[in-house]
Amino acid sequence: MLKSKTFVKKTRSGGVLKIVREHYLRDDIWCGSEVCTECKQESTVLQRDTCIESNLCAYPHYLIPDTNVVLHQIDVLEDPVIRNVIILQTVLQEVRHRSAPVYKRIKDIIHEKEKHFYTFTNEHHRETFIEREPGESANDRNDRAIRVAATWYTQHLKTSESAADGLKVVLLTNDQGNKQKAAESGLLVFKCEEYIKSLIANPELVDRLALTNDEKNEITSSKVLFPEHLPLSRIQAGIKSGSFLQGTFRASRDNYLEATVFVPGEGEDSTEVLLQGLQNLNRAVHQDVVAVQLLPRDHWVAPSSVVLQDEGMAKDENPEEEEEEKALRLSALEAAKKPTGKVVGIIKRNWRPFCGMLNVSQIKESTRHLFTPADRRIPRIRIETRQASTLAGQRIMVAIDGWPKDSRYPNGHFVRSLGGAGEKDTEEEVLLLEHDVPHQAFSQAVLSFLPKMPWAITPEDMKQRQDLRQLTVCSVDPPGCTDIDDALHCRELDNGNLEVGVHIADVSHFIRPGNALDKEAANRGTTVYLCGKRIDMVPELLSSNLCSLRSNVERLAFSCIWEMNHEAEILKTWFTKSIINSKASLTYAEAQMRIDDTTMNDDITKSLRGLNKLAKILKRRRIENGALTLSSLEVRFHIDSETHDPIDLQTKELMETNSMVEEFMLLANISVAQKIYDEFSECALLRKHPAPPPSNYDILIKAAKSKNVAIHTDSAKALADSLDMATVDSFPYFNTLLRILATRCMMQAVYFCSGMDSDFHHYGLASPIYTHFTSPIRRYSDIIVHRLLAVAIGADSTYPDLMDKHKQSALCNNLNYRHKMAQYAQRASVAFHTQLFFKTRGVLNEEGFVLFVRKNAIIVLIPKFGMEGTVFFDSKDKTAPNLVFDEEGPTLTVEQHTFHIFDKVKVTISLDASNIQHQKIRMALIDPVISGVSVPAEDLEPQSKKSKLDR
Repeated sequence: MLKSKTFVKKTRSGGVLKIVREHYLRDDIWCGSEVCTECKQESTVLQRDTCIESNLCAYPHYLIPDTNVVLHQIDVLEDPVIRNVIILQTVLQEVRHRSAPVYKRIKDIIHEKEKHFYTFTNEHHRETFIEREPGESANDRNDRAIRVAATWYTQHLKTSESAADGLKVVLLTNDQGNKQKAAESGLLVFKCEEYIKSLIANPELVDRLALTNDEKNEITSSKVLFPEHLPLSRIQAGIKSGSFLQGTFRASRDNYLEATVFVPGEGEDSTEVLLQGLQNLNRAVHQDVVAVQLLPRDHWVAPSSVVLQDEGMAKDENPEEEEEEKALRLSALEAAKKPTGKVVGIIKRNWRPFCGMLNVSQIKESTRHLFTPADRRIPRIRIETRQASTLAGQRIMVAIDGWPKDSRYPNGHFVRSLGGAGEKDTEEEVLLLEHDVPHQAFSQAVLSFLPKMPWAITPEDMKQRQDLRQLTVCSVDPPGCTDIDDALHCRELDNGNLEVGVHIADVSHFIRPGNALDKEAANRGTTVYLCGKRIDMVPELLSSNLCSLRSNVERLAFSCIWEMNHEAEILKTWFTKSIINSKASLTYAEAQMRIDDTTMNDDITKSLRGLNKLAKILKRRRIENGALTLSSLEVRFHIDSETHDPIDLQTKELMETNSMVEEFMLLANISVAQKIYDEFSECALLRKHPAPPPSNYDILIKAAKSKNVAIHTDSAKALADSLDMATVDSFPYFNTLLRILATRCMMQAVYFCSGMDSDFHHYGLASPIYTHFTSPIRRYSDIIVHRLLAVAIGADSTYPDLMDKHKQSALCNNLNYRHKMAQYAQRASVAFHTQLFFKTRGVLNEEGFVLFVRKNAIIVLIPKFGMEGTVFFDSKDKTAPNLVFDEEGPTLTVEQHTFHIFDKVKVTISLDASNIQHQKIRMALIDPVISGVSVPAEDLEPQSKKSKLDR
């Protein structure tokens, strides 16, 4: 049966276009119930025994939620108790248009077989399709379509065996009008809340209910605390006229009464608007997209220098409180005033479920409690729960439902418990969730695209690839590495030159464009390495087996091969898909031992010596061209094999072989970058490292000057040369400290699409062009680069998205985000394991160096542990020491002692576990001794794990 709709549309050129939309209706769409005898269905989803016990529905039943129930109660629908649910096509389409995250979650539930969620395509069923009536809104039409489908199911199941079982259909809606009309038409209908409260099996499920608008009004005060948000129409008109600015709200970690709004612009025209005071923040939450109005210039202020944490009030109080006024007055008077404004409306909420802990109410029998998020930038959230005593001391997840103008805090609901606070597995889960690292098990849809085992290289593969199995190829990696991306070889040719090859796992052979495995890898973007744990980008069958270039097994590779002379000058470059058989999987230490042992002269060792000799020449030449050699202290934990707790902590030592591998990876990345750009100038995926603005170097120049050393920053070469010459007698660690400081001055390297940018230069490597080719097991960027290179050499076919610069650019944005969050997650993991390490150590005395000087603090680097801590000089009481800060130095004088950057100090280090959610390492100054000074430390943070280069 066919329905058609015809209408005319005016084109841009002024012409008229006739459009006919055809809508096919069918009568062979199954109901999905295993009790049905009418539908001739091959398989069923909805069970005969529905297994849900309810005080309201003492009979077996299926649920049909309307759109708003799915949108707002998705946490409830995800609970294992809720099964045998019919999701109508009307509902699914509306959810898709209104919330992409909820749409993904409901689709994931539908794919879970044990949940028994069935999608019924009511919009194409002859008996359930309805047309919109004259004067009827789209929303009212969809509500009617849901009622018609529920009525059809009720009638349909009456004619089957289910009638004898008493099986019924229950419509869930929170819309009073929809509920009334459904009841009038004879349907069984309940509000979502009353149905959930009726469940016998799981009374705790009530806590997961999101608050409806009626309930939100119930738990707020009558006093209006915040200005009304403007409607979207007013906001859009204001942005268009220039009276409002649109930007991303960024809350402060240190002061809950302060935030900034980043307003993007063209090039250098981006601006930051400062917000101070709860009324000006006006219920915006970190990462929301907001509209701000600038205040008059005479109301502009400077950022506050005070640290304020929200201690949480039991009831709604006026945000115009004394504490806030004090914070605003404490704004640094000498600092430059910034454009200051206020939030007038919310354009897009970016709420997610937040991890944290419950502050149990002191009021007896109270079900209302405040939740404190782990992220200090998120406000406290008021929730209702009857499980407070159980949840106390646990890490839990809470979602925000709304923030009324008469409520001091947003209202929310309990989502789930993560486990006991401080437990290793729980804290690991928290840091993955808080840094948005996808870490769920790979779905069956993803795993279905893996090769079937046992796997072997086929004769077809052999025909299309160069056979390099006879070459003496070996891999060199950190100890315990199972995801081996790269292998190398070096041999002398008959003409006296050298052939050098970098062989990279051919991951793109196994991951084909557009399938579920490819989409999952693209979303994850990168493998995340935590202490003692790895979150893979691709399933383990690929990462640790079929794609891992292990020794003595045949593997598919993508090879970049050069012919070089003995001065490491490239005479010829070629790329080929290949088959290799690695002769050894070595650690850096094992490879170094072979190179250094003069008694060893086998083919593998000779190959390593050739590679090492060439690598030294390549590195020297790179540095001569202006490449930077920066420094950051990376730490390695020695983990107890039984308890998995850290038993030792030390900084990693780098060997010659680390540099050897790095040089050839860099060379391969540069060679491939040039090749794909030559072939695809508009859609090559490249990586650039912008030059820092001159002001970034101020602290480096001042620090060097304090030791009478000059640093030149006009170019990367000038910086590299002056760092090489920066030495101080009797202070051998000075150069390392200076390079650590220089690392902090750098910008972040980013992926970009060549057709969307004109600046390709990689500042740190002093290379005009660069990309990532060498780690496709752990980076999705490299998979795209492999695909581009394969098309360039005729080894594979292209596909539309690969040649679409806009889609390539959007992909780069996700990769940059995932890469940044992975780095933050790794640092958080190091910080947590550092706390575990110090938990059993009591108090340790260690030497350190002052890395930064602040107005009331020194930041101390502990080289032994590769970490730093901010040591504040207490200024809260009348006995506080006299502090004098000199910004020019910079120096900080505490009583009679003056601290300079790079001063040597001695501190005690211990764990402060008084706040279980925000445990911290505390430091106290031992040397120099300053009488009457109490020196508590802020959170101790690990050194950045940023690579010295950008391998």
